[in-house]
Amino acid sequence: MQLQQLRYFTAVADTRHFTRAAEREHVAQPSLSQQIRSLEKELGADLFHRARGHITLTDAGETLLPLARRILADAETARREVQEVAQLRRGRLRLGAPPSLCASLVPDVLSAFHAGYPGVELIVHEDGSQDLVRALADGEMDLALIITPLPVQAPALITSELLREELVVVSAPDRPAPVGRRTRIHVADLRDRPFAMFRRGYDLREFTIAACRAAGFEPAFTVEGGEMDAVLGFVRAGLGIAVVPSMVAERSGLRITRFATPGMHRVVSVAHRADVSPPRAARELERILREHLDLGKP
Repeated sequence: MQLQQLRYFTAVADTRHFTRAAEREHVAQPSLSQQIRSLEKELGADLFHRARGHITLTDAGETLLPLARRILADAETARREVQEVAQLRRGRLRLGAPPSLCASLVPDVLSAFHAGYPGVELIVHEDGSQDLVRALADGEMDLALIITPLPVQAPALITSELLREELVVVSAPDRPAPVGRRTRIHVADLRDRPFAMFRRGYDLREFTIAACRAAGFEPAFTVEGGEMDAVLGFVRAGLGIAVVPSMVAERSGLRITRFATPGMHRVVSVAHRADVSPPRAARELERILREHLDLGKP
């Protein structure tokens, strides 16, 4: 049983005439009649009493008519709803991102996306890169922003570098600067400065500790265990310094001290599963991301 056959059947039932039904459906009358006969053969019953100039429904036709109308209506609803999702008038977008990006880049990008596609529901999963990678591999999100390279082997993902973001030192503006009046510092200059440190498993924690150890010292923590907002609050209260991304620092109201050339950077990449093509909403968000960063696609 085909939708086309049901459309032809309902057209004949409405017009009580094969020729007028064919005209309504923009099809040749013999083709319409052949499709009706095929439908009757498949169902094992005549659907119309055919008398010259007088077409009426049989009992089988009367039974089929409301069912056919319902099937055709459901098919039209399905067509419209799929088109709305495909055209981004409706749908859902699940994005994963670390807290540092949720506090800087993500709000502006999601605002731009929402302005263009207000009918698409936005769901943000905020976590560290390793946890985001696992959730992405499990199908819990469509797209994720992660810090690369990852310290462990990632599942089958496709990653693409989005930006290299400068890392800087932030400190309380009403406390002494980390190294006096100097505008640029080296990691080794932070040897005797206490840190307000992120929780374990947080990308910036691992990055900062690794940089300090490479400079020959173990960093001291005044307080540890927070995420981005908490650590910025600890720094603002004078509990220590922190190494944070420049986009976060510029919004924080804290004193910013940059590292001497070549500086410290982290790589932010966009990732999706390798075995599933990301939905159109995710592809559109990536386009807006790159446009926002003035990168464009290669």
